Amino acid sequence: MTGGSLSRWTMTYFAAALVSLLAAEALMVWGYGYPAAAPTAPATLVVVHLGAIGWLSLLMCGALFQFVPVLVNRPLASPSLVLPALLSLAAGLVSLVLGFLSLDGTIDLPIPFLAIAGPLLCLGFGMAAWVVGMTIARALPLSIPAAFVAVGLAGLAATAALGLVFTQVLGGTISEGSLVQLAARGVPIHAAAGLGGWLGMCAVGVSYRLFPMFLLAPDLVRPGTRLAFVLATIAAGTAIGGGIALMLAGWPLSQVMSAAALAGVGAALFYGRDVVLFYHSRRRRELELNTRVAILAFASLGMSVLLPAPLAAFVGFEKAVAASAYLAAFGWLSGLGLAKLYKIVPFMTWLECYGPVLGRTPTPRVQDLVAEERALPWFLLYFVAVWAGTAALAIGSAAGFRLAAAGALAATVALAAHLVRVRLLRNVDRARRFPQGTHRPSLLYSSAAGGP
Repeated sequence: MTGGSLSRWTMTYFAAALVSLLAAEALMVWGYGYPAAAPTAPATLVVVHLGAIGWLSLLMCGALFQFVPVLVNRPLASPSLVLPALLSLAAGLVSLVLGFLSLDGTIDLPIPFLAIAGPLLCLGFGMAAWVVGMTIARALPLSIPAAFVAVGLAGLAATAALGLVFTQVLGGTISEGSLVQLAARGVPIHAAAGLGGWLGMCAVGVSYRLFPMFLLAPDLVRPGTRLAFVLATIAAGTAIGGGIALMLAGWPLSQVMSAAALAGVGAALFYGRDVVLFYHSRRRRELELNTRVAILAFASLGMSVLLPAPLAAFVGFEKAVAASAYLAAFGWLSGLGLAKLYKIVPFMTWLECYGPVLGRTPTPRVQDLVAEERALPWFLLYFVAVWAGTAALAIGSAAGFRLAAAGALAATVALAAHLVRVRLLRNVDRARRFPQGTHRPSLLYSSAAGGP
C-alpha cells in the first residue's frame, strides 16, 4: 500500500465515530436509557443508535473505505461519494436523536425529525454501500473476506430499510397496517440485521484480512473458514428473511430467532478457531498491543455467544438479552474497533507522513508513533468496565451499570487522546519527526495525493 492509496476521509469517519461513542458512554454514566428506562423507551433508543450508527457504523464505513481496496486489490469505486455519505449520515443521526427526544417530550419543535432522519440515513448508507459494493464487484469471484463484507452490505440494506419503516411509522407519515405491524414487532429483526448482519459480518470479513496483515500470518482458506461464512450467512438470512415472513404471517419469532442464533454460534466457533490459527501461525513473534488487546475482544465475543442461555435461566430473558447484546456491541465490536484503531491510525499516519520519503531518508517505524506501555492500562480498564457493566445488566443494577460505564468512558477518553497524539506525531522524537520531504498530517484528513 502506498501513500496514494489512503482514503482521504477515513480519519474524519473515525473522529465522528469516537465522538458518538463518548456521547453514548456519557449518557450511560448519567443514567439515561436502559436499565433505568425500558428497552424500547426513547431514551434507550438515543443511546442505542448513538452506539450503533454514530460509533460502530461510522467506524465500519471508515475502515471499509480504507481496507476493502486491500481486500480485493482494486481501487475504491466512486470515491467522490465518501464525504457526502458522511454528511448525510451525520445529519440523519442528529435528526434521529432529536426525533427520539421529541417522542418523550424532551424537546418540542414543529419539525418532523423522525420522518427526515429515515431518508437521510438511507441516503448516507446507500452511498457508502454503493462505494464498497462496486469496489467488491470489480473483483468477482469473491474471496471469503470480501464475501463476508458483501453479505454485510445486504445486512446493512435490510437494517436501513427496516429503520426507514420505523421512523416513518413513529413519525406519523405511514399508517399502512402491515408496516405498522412491522414497526411494532420488528425490533428484534432490526437489531439482528444491524448487529449481526451488517456490523458482525463486516467485522469478521475485515479481520480475516487485517489479522494476517498485522500478524504476518498466512491467509486462511480452510473448510472451517467456508463453514463459518455459510453458517453466518444462514444465521443472518434466517433472522432477517425468516423473521419478516413469520411476523407478517402473525406467527411468533422465537423459533426462527433461536434457529438463527444456533447457526450464529456455529459460525462464531469456526471463526474463533481461525483466529486462534492466525495467532499460532504468525511470523511476528512479538505481539503488538493492538493484537494482544484483540484477544480480550474475542473473549468477549465468546462470552456473548455462550452466556444468553444460562443467563436467561437465572435472570430472565430480557436481562439476558440486554447483557449479551451489550457485551457483543461494546466488548467484541467496540473493543476490537478500539484495538484496531490503535494500529490503523498510526499505520495510516506513517504512510501519509513517511511513505513518500521511504528509502530516501531514515524514518521512524510505525511502532515509534505509539506509546504502548501508557495505553495498555486504559485498554484493560475499558474491558474490565465493559465486563462489569455486563454483570450489572444481568443482575439489574442500574447504579452498578453507571459506575461501570464511567470506567469505560474514562478509558475511551484516554484512548482517544492517545490516538490524537499519534496523529500529531507527539510520540516521535522531535529530531526525527519530520525528515526533509515529509509534511505534517492533518488531524482529520489524509492529504496524500491520489487518495480517495
